[in-house]
Amino acid sequence: MPADLQQETTELLRRLVRFDTVNPPGNERACQEYLAGYLTEAGFEVELLGAVAERPNLVARLRGEQEGPVLGLLGHVDTVLAKPEEWEYDPWSGEIADGFLWGRGALDMKGQVAAEIAAATALARSGWRPRKGDLLVIAVVDEETGGALGAQWLTEHHPDKVRCDYLLNEGGGEHFVYRGRRRYGVCTAEKGVFRFTIATDGVAGHASQPKMGDNALLKMAPLLDRLASRQPSYELTEAPAAFLRGLGEDAGDPVAAVARMEQADPRLIPLFEPMFGVTFTPTKISASEKINVIPSEARLSVDCRVPPGLGEEAVRRALAEVLGPTEGFRIEWDTQVEGNGSPIGSRLREAINGWIASQDPGASTVPLILPGFTDSRHFRAAFPDCVAYGFFPQMHQSRFDTAPLVHSADERIDVRDLGFAASFYRDVAVELLR
Repeated sequence: MPADLQQETTELLRRLVRFDTVNPPGNERACQEYLAGYLTEAGFEVELLGAVAERPNLVARLRGEQEGPVLGLLGHVDTVLAKPEEWEYDPWSGEIADGFLWGRGALDMKGQVAAEIAAATALARSGWRPRKGDLLVIAVVDEETGGALGAQWLTEHHPDKVRCDYLLNEGGGEHFVYRGRRRYGVCTAEKGVFRFTIATDGVAGHASQPKMGDNALLKMAPLLDRLASRQPSYELTEAPAAFLRGLGEDAGDPVAAVARMEQADPRLIPLFEPMFGVTFTPTKISASEKINVIPSEARLSVDCRVPPGLGEEAVRRALAEVLGPTEGFRIEWDTQVEGNGSPIGSRLREAINGWIASQDPGASTVPLILPGFTDSRHFRAAFPDCVAYGFFPQMHQSRFDTAPLVHSADERIDVRDLGFAASFYRDVAVELLR
């Protein structure tokens, strides 16, 4: 990739890291105004739109010569908290050391924002304009706490300003090696959330006389044991089946495929196994409010994630499989949000595949389902025909390297990957908007 594009992306990211946009409270305005000036100077039409004055979203458009598809480059500029005493370098310094740029947001996701904007402005300054369609750059606030003031607000209140046919966002792009071959994950979907509470009942009594009451908390023990000992059986949907086929594994026998993956590299399992079906994770438990009272009720909160295409019926099957008959406990539903996704095959996917083949011969891409949420869900909900993928390509830093650093101390990115990613955003814009 051109050294000047890598250098520009690196310098832009250093500047972005130095804006403290920890959310809450966010305070993203100064960062957004800086980016607005950067894009305006390059020739973009730029607007700052927000529900809250100090937290505006940025929308920048480079218009094409003719009608055509709109390609959106999406990112968020807010970050999670960082504790400087836990870091090797100050998390808001943008320090470059050992070939890495260190700082909160380097991976999640100011690095991608910098790469997208460096690529877009380099094109605009060169005189390039889309022959067909528009190039849209969208930098939002508030992603780390759900997007109510960011992507959700923007798509609901200004849909015509951010409507797009193709969208590139976070959630994929890091490579991993499987049986000697590099694979780049393309996040095509995100799991839904079907959280529930398990409740057990008993009879209250004085804690000094353990057998006088009926302790509801103790009735949780066998349920916790069942949740600890197994997850529900695999139930493959389209994307994870394609993922296994992309690895050269048999999607018709996912149990054997996972066993082979674990034998090849055990690190693959915690990263990718959650794609293969419903998952249960108990996270909170409560019982008596007083230390000297035997609880008459105990409650266990379970975070349940469900692939798109599956819903409550699949969760109920999984509950019956893991917990057995609902005798001695109750299930209360708390949150039910369906998963979301885009087609795994599209013109955008073809462009991604072609670019990876040209830049990293022998490598390939595989579709992924993200266990969590990104802002892509708001765009898919607002624009059902929009093909939204998570893809921030990284050749030098693997998924095994980056996953432990996100939201953690010493977050950092290989500066070579900043140039690699920026080259991708530049080239894919030229490819799709010609």
